[in-house]
Amino acid sequence: MPQKRLQGGVWALRPYTSRADEAHLPAEEAQARQDPWLPSQDEHARWSRDSQTPPAQRAEAPHSLEMASKRRRLSRSGEFNRVYRDGSSHATRYLVLYTFPRGDEESGDVRLGVSVSRKVGGSVDRNKVKRALRESFWGLTEQLPHGFDFVVVARAELAELVEREGTGGVTKSLEEALAAASSGKRST
Repeated sequence: MPQKRLQGGVWALRPYTSRADEAHLPAEEAQARQDPWLPSQDEHARWSRDSQTPPAQRAEAPHSLEMASKRRRLSRSGEFNRVYRDGSSHATRYLVLYTFPRGDEESGDVRLGVSVSRKVGGSVDRNKVKRALRESFWGLTEQLPHGFDFVVVARAELAELVEREGTGGVTKSLEEALAAASSGKRST
């Protein structure tokens, strides 16, 4: 690139000159070569060299993991606000469970929303708590009434419970809150 130099108050471009430590290389295109890949006994049998080959069929997992689909989650702030505003709440030492009966407006599936604030810890701790809450909640599917929205709000002590007792401690706390919810009394 040409260098700029100030001449009489105006910047002027100087032509580029090569330096002694630079080599002159011709601007020729490289010749097309044969593919350097050589088949060997260590090549991976599932990987194909041909990009047009469809992917190989994969084996199914030995047991299916029960994952909540996107439809079974509360994701919009309006959905959370409706549960907070119109639902009932049931608190334990570690969490607050909000419940809201949806009625006939939507399908009878149970939906879950999880709220974990920064008081619980950093992002790694919050994600660990959210995974434990979801796993515990969906493990209690038989005890959940149909057609309800649930929001679980984690308190700061829940991270310690997850570290100490794991998902079992979270399940006990959720069962306690669900028992209070099924009794029909509002705790907060």
